[in-house]
Amino acid sequence: MDPDFDEFLHVPARLAVLALLAPADRVDFGFLRDTIGTSDSALSKQISALAEAGHVDVTKSRGQGARRTQVALTPSGREAFRRHAAALERIAAVARGAQRHHATEPEQVQNREHG
Repeated sequence: MDPDFDEFLHVPARLAVLALLAPADRVDFGFLRDTIGTSDSALSKQISALAEAGHVDVTKSRGQGARRTQVALTPSGREAFRRHAAALERIAAVARGAQRHHATEPEQVQNREHG
């Protein structure tokens, strides 16, 4: 396994949160919930786990009578996500190489038989 592969971050809901946060400074909780397609409680649980690990920062405020929760990647969270994404890209590249190798094997065997 790739040393940068992070099983904690690979949980689908956590990975989705980090992917949505990566290009932004801060993202509203409601946007994350609606985009991921999960419940408030399920998302809250994943964000709490990410915050406890130091990967995200959660800011709660009150504006015009409504509570607003925003989530942002911390510098260490951004780096962890970058490393994990790079690990996934390397794993996929190996898989693509193996597929190409297997796709050419029958042809090579056939060429040896007829050649």
